[in-house]
Amino acid sequence: MELRTLLTEVDAPSVVGDAGREIRGLAYDSRAVEPGFLFAALRGRTYDGHAFIGEAIARGGVAVLVDRDLPAPPGVAVVRVADSRRALGQVSAVFAGHPSRRLRLIGVTGTNGKGATTYLVESVLRAAGRPCGIVGTMGIVVDGQVLPSARTTPEAPDLQSALARMVERGREYVAMEVASHALAQERVTGCAFEVGVFTNLTRDHLDFHHSMEAYLAAKVRLFAMLPAEGVAVLNADDPASAVMRAVTPARVITYGLRSAADVRGRDVALRLDGSSFVADTPAGSVPVALRLAGGFNVANALAALAVGLTQGVPLATIAEALAAMPGIPGRFESVDEGQPFAVIVDYAHTPDGLENVLRTARGITRGRLIVVFGCGGDRDRTKRPQMGRIAAEWADHVIVTSDNPRTEDPGAIIAEIRPGVEEGIAAQGVVRAEFDPDRRRAIAAAIAAARAGDIVVVAGKGHETYQEIAGTRHPFDDREVVRAILRGAVGGMPVGGGTTGGSTRP
Repeated sequence: MELRTLLTEVDAPSVVGDAGREIRGLAYDSRAVEPGFLFAALRGRTYDGHAFIGEAIARGGVAVLVDRDLPAPPGVAVVRVADSRRALGQVSAVFAGHPSRRLRLIGVTGTNGKGATTYLVESVLRAAGRPCGIVGTMGIVVDGQVLPSARTTPEAPDLQSALARMVERGREYVAMEVASHALAQERVTGCAFEVGVFTNLTRDHLDFHHSMEAYLAAKVRLFAMLPAEGVAVLNADDPASAVMRAVTPARVITYGLRSAADVRGRDVALRLDGSSFVADTPAGSVPVALRLAGGFNVANALAALAVGLTQGVPLATIAEALAAMPGIPGRFESVDEGQPFAVIVDYAHTPDGLENVLRTARGITRGRLIVVFGCGGDRDRTKRPQMGRIAAEWADHVIVTSDNPRTEDPGAIIAEIRPGVEEGIAAQGVVRAEFDPDRRRAIAAAIAAARAGDIVVVAGKGHETYQEIAGTRHPFDDREVVRAILRGAVGGMPVGGGTTGGSTRP
């Protein structure tokens, strides 16, 4: 594709050099540049892509996209724009042939529940005979095949390539997790969303957004992008929905459990192996049984139900699809090796997410609640003591360990969690707490302490199959570690080694 064609939708580009150059590919990482590529110089928190233009050219790059004035290297076209990230979104959509225009794109945003909601939406649409792909935290999913993705919402060239693949594979719909980072960094610029879903807004990512106001403003952008003929599906139980409603030109449909809503759940019953509720909707009322535990998953199911209704899926079909959903990887996932207590692995890595999971576990345990968790490195530090306090307020036994420390010292992260744990203990007075940066050892200790009727929650990583330490990803899957320990394969620690007795909670 000629460079001038690629730039037809870019806001006021200034080109120095040959605009007729043939562009064979796009790259935002200089190491990925091949002969004939356009390199987009993006500014990040750690690196500035403008510093790697020389490397990109040395690898065969024939054009560069920049947002600051630079001298034009010989034989290379320089495209000067106001915002490289926005322009990259625009050129990526053009280069891929605007695949989202040939799909019905459903974007799901919110602090918690995005991944579960996309899976539930896919299940509903598939049951109606409408093939749907998924893009999100757990990867890019087409026909049950999972392709790994480094980000919840990929960078624009990767995202548009994934959408083009969905078109090639005959997908009619795509359910996409739309992260706040992706909205702020223009990764979804060039995507034509038909439906936007808002799950909730709680504290997270303040290392990036710096304030809750900026975090909310990023989420709101999805709903401002919707067309007038689109639909905004909003959580009536979350006050932030009022902001989404105010900015969207789309039709609004609401869902919720506590507030008046178009789709409302009632008569909720929660169990370790699932939940049930009745959904009152504009199309009538229907009982729904889920194989997913937790009130938070009831809310996610209501969101998916609302999406199904907007797409004309019969209410009975939606209920059947939700009931058939077998489970979502790393979302309140039970690991059962025949032990006399439950072990749950969950992706909860925010204060609200952790509290939701522990509240659910507390409500269904016959014994004690033991939690193993940590906080990610190089991420929002303000949530660390909050999560420590929440763990101590809900659990009988807290083991703080490493999550993905990334480039931070695991001990320093734990030290920032500890004051919150101590605050929770001071309020409850009955909590046992341990601190161990070795995640495998911490999980083993939790399982060794468990006894009949207890619930052990291993929180933070969920479906992830690695642990990132000092910038290196090491193989680590909480579910497989738990299975190995339960089978007596790790550490020689006995299973169910705690003394008998019920919860120490009031």
